Amino acid sequence: MMSRVAVLTGNHAVAYAVKLSRVDVIAAYPITPQTTIVEKINEFIEHGKLEAEIIHVESEHSALAACVGAAAAGARTFTATSSQGLLYMHEMVWWAAGARLPIVMAVVTRAIAPPWNIWSDHNDILDQRDSGWIISMAETNQEELDMTIQAFRIAEDERVLLPVMVGL
Repeated sequence: MMSRVAVLTGNHAVAYAVKLSRVDVIAAYPITPQTTIVEKINEFIEHGKLEAEIIHVESEHSALAACVGAAAAGARTFTATSSQGLLYMHEMVWWAAGARLPIVMAVVTRAIAPPWNIWSDHNDILDQRDSGWIISMAETNQEELDMTIQAFRIAEDERVLLPVMVGL
């Protein structure tokens, strides 16, 4: 039996997990440092390696709103965000949890401004603590891949039916 080993960035590990999970709808708005997740997913779709719809929206709020609509219609959905983007979609975070929709979101944790910076910090994801989402935190790139796949299984379990954030 032949095994394959790949060296991936954490963001690309999440993109591969989305591909392996056969996600139907991805909605996202670019924000540093999560942008490369969605760029890689877009590449998979363009090259026929993932059959999915990607919705390029005008804001993070719209990204999660699109996921809410898609998940309510029965699609397996994914989005990714970071920092101010997560804060901007905060209203929809509550809607997704209240509707018990099995959405998976990668949160590439980053400091909240001001001042402008892209340093690692967990205050963005910690602000979502009481919103009703299941939140997991990955320590390694392998955990990011594994947790993202597991997040779909957990979120879609009929005994759970809650959205899941995977913190990177």
